Amino acid sequence: MTTMAQETVTARSRGTGAEVRRHELAAFLRSRRERIPPEEVGLPRGRRRRTPGLRREEVAQLSAVGVTWYTWLEQGRDIQVSVQVLDALARTLMLDPTERAHLFQLAGAVDPTPALTCPSVTPALRAMLEQLEPYAASIQNSRYDILAHNRVLGLLLCDLAEVAPEDRNCVLLSYTNQEWRDSIVHLEETRRLMAARLRAAMAGHLGEPAWKLLLKRLREYPEFCEAWERHEVVVAHSKRKEFLNRLVGRLVVDQTELWLGPEVGSRLVTYVPADEETRARMQKLHEIALARESGS
Repeated sequence: MTTMAQETVTARSRGTGAEVRRHELAAFLRSRRERIPPEEVGLPRGRRRRTPGLRREEVAQLSAVGVTWYTWLEQGRDIQVSVQVLDALARTLMLDPTERAHLFQLAGAVDPTPALTCPSVTPALRAMLEQLEPYAASIQNSRYDILAHNRVLGLLLCDLAEVAPEDRNCVLLSYTNQEWRDSIVHLEETRRLMAARLRAAMAGHLGEPAWKLLLKRLREYPEFCEAWERHEVVVAHSKRKEFLNRLVGRLVVDQTELWLGPEVGSRLVTYVPADEETRARMQKLHEIALARESGS
């Protein structure tokens, strides 16, 4: 086969794949629209309604997009869809986290909003986090978002229950949360290493909205900009850390990271006591967490 012929076949394959995805997106939107009773979004059903669920024009109105544009989207036409519009549609159609992720995947877009729940964090993984207590442990992604954590980790650096889920990012908290900052003994070194790891990880996610959004927020802090502009890159490795916990005092721990898949992405991060004094203090922190949970 000639080079020109190969390019033609490749182009057709790409076109076919894109077309299939557009039609899948159209069918998915239609199915989600038809399952929502109008009363559920504050609209009257009316006597002349023959469409199950919502009408196209109602979805368009609730999502603040044009009726014609939304109709084209449900017809599988080749049009551009922004992440802002996808976010609006996801809210209007009351998509759960799995459905929302499916919507963005079909549209060939990356969700810019950190998910409050992560489909990859299964009940089994949450049970494992609990079984690791009294050791502190969490599941993080390569952006340093904390996707899940056990009770001890929830009190290790600050009271994570008081932090909005979308703000639970280790790098961000090292600049925005005073309690988190005060808990890290070697704060400047930690910030510099996190910036270097973040830069190394971001090479595989250039242009993705969620990464751009995080970087935009971090650039508001001169200390981060200084570390970022060093262009340092480092890879993950086990290390010893020191924390000054407000409830039990100084903790010396060994941090270990275990990846949950073949690709560098979500990882299990554990903090194991490095000495007997820390072991006793972490056990005490666990008891405090249990007492708070029980309300005693």
